[in-house]
Amino acid sequence: MIEFIIAGIITGFFSGFFGIGGGTILVPILLYLGLDIKTAVGVSVTQMMISSMFGSLLNYKKGLLRFNEGVFLGVGGAVGASLSGFIVSHLSSKFLGFMFLFILAFAIMKFFYAPYESKENNEINNKFLLFLVGVFVGSIAISVGVGGAVMITPILVGMLRYDLKKAVSLSLFFVVFSSTSGFISLSSYGLVDYKLGFLIAIFSMIGVFFGIKTYHNIQANNHKKQLLWWYVLIFVLTAVKII
Repeated sequence: MIEFIIAGIITGFFSGFFGIGGGTILVPILLYLGLDIKTAVGVSVTQMMISSMFGSLLNYKKGLLRFNEGVFLGVGGAVGASLSGFIVSHLSSKFLGFMFLFILAFAIMKFFYAPYESKENNEINNKFLLFLVGVFVGSIAISVGVGGAVMITPILVGMLRYDLKKAVSLSLFFVVFSSTSGFISLSSYGLVDYKLGFLIAIFSMIGVFFGIKTYHNIQANNHKKQLLWWYVLIFVLTAVKII
């Protein structure tokens, strides 16, 4: 039992620090601990739902999350995810995979050259544009079986010139919508181990607290470097999986 608690804390920390769901970290750990893939995914989605809600609340209290922007982004992601079935049925897996890699690589390059701090009046406050970003990311990411959060921050910072810390907060809030939708769907098919899922989720909040506290206090340029390494790792792992 202690190993699951530790896994929750570790996953929660990276979830809060990078503004991600944490599935790319937790699922491999759970598989190593002996769970089958379906159970691992159900537990992971439960953890993501709870930790992203808790983390978003902390970011909101710090003034780094504006719910009106996050809702448009999240709803757009939900709409985009609903199109994934149509997209997958009409395009080949290879094409989708390489399209995802191309978009992610472009976003990472734009993110690399973008300033890590942006003045408030430089941010784009067009809610419909955020909705479109959500639709785009949700449809592409879900179609290739990865979380959309890894694309949100590079796009917001690199292309829309959002402040880095606010973009990370929006990215984590985006996970609230995708993970809640996934939790409801998996629950309806009896694929969620509620006892283990909520155990890990509760302890992941400890990790989320310290992850968010760390990223709030770290210098923006150092945070950007660590985010870049994280995105490159995801890019490489995804490329290996696709190829």
